[in-house]
Amino acid sequence: MYDPIVPPRHKPKTDDGHFEILCQSVFQAGFSWKVVRNKWPNFQKAFLHFNIKKVAAFKTQDVTRLTKDAGIIRNTQKIMAVIENAHIALKIQKEYGSFKKFILSLRKLPYEERRKILSDTFPWVGPTGAFHFFWSIGEEVPKWEDRNR
Repeated sequence: MYDPIVPPRHKPKTDDGHFEILCQSVFQAGFSWKVVRNKWPNFQKAFLHFNIKKVAAFKTQDVTRLTKDAGIIRNTQKIMAVIENAHIALKIQKEYGSFKKFILSLRKLPYEERRKILSDTFPWVGPTGAFHFFWSIGEEVPKWEDRNR
């Protein structure tokens, strides 16, 4: 385990569960694990439990609502990235049949390639965010100190 306060690893059962962890990786950037973890129930409510279709349907008024919600991290760029990532996840579902199948298709690749594909595909998912995502869903990752090599 690379950090004692990170939520336990688990394998999401649904595409929305995978999407939620991806979104957590977005909001985690620049914040302590503890801050994000403590606010996460508020995120779940604000983002409709990360239902991909519902988040993809968010409009300007939803962004305004979220930027005023003191229960979450109110970074407009990250909020917009989550909405954009929902649109991307919908496209992935159409292409692969599910978000999970997309993730499973990356398994055969070396970690560095998986990390790059995830980071290139989803805004605000950098190298550490990709590491967090793969680690959190129980995929094989390098040691924490080797994550950016």
